[in-house]
Amino acid sequence: KGGKLIGVAVGDHPLGPFVDQGVLAEDAIDAHLFRDDDGALYLYYVNLRGGFAIVVQPMADPLTKKGQPTVLIRPTEEWEKHGHVTEGPWMLKHNGKYYLMYSGSGADGPHYAIGYATARSPMGPFEKYPGNPIAKQGNGVFGPGHHCVVEGPDGKLWMIYHQKNTEKVDWDRFLAMDPIW
Repeated sequence: KGGKLIGVAVGDHPLGPFVDQGVLAEDAIDAHLFRDDDGALYLYYVNLRGGFAIVVQPMADPLTKKGQPTVLIRPTEEWEKHGHVTEGPWMLKHNGKYYLMYSGSGADGPHYAIGYATARSPMGPFEKYPGNPIAKQGNGVFGPGHHCVVEGPDGKLWMIYHQKNTEKVDWDRFLAMDPIW
């Protein structure tokens, strides 16, 4: 089809084999499926046609869309404007508040960074944190971004992300992790 697609495949084992079940979004990247405490599912992704807008699609189940997608965030802040990009959405619910974490600017440059917005609902509206970005270039760190959050064995939260080796605009990246609080 030429465009970027988000699809879903199903298998009986984590190592496969997997069977393609179809396309969930066209001209889209960076899917993240979030299950809320009540079991409701939401697919967060980037709509490329919408100018790197982060959207949410309610899901009836992991294979079936429910209703229409809603635009949540667009690149409007200065730190997001190196390439006019918001991408890599990751939903985190903590103490009843929804944190839509995301990356801004181009992933191949040193200005790539991580920020977040909060809401009382997984569907928004989301308000961007005024102290964004929370992870950015500085002190030998270049272009940290596109992360996920996991809970460690001690119950503490960790952010796993990639960063660049230098200030050059390229794809020379490595994985890193830091505690979040």
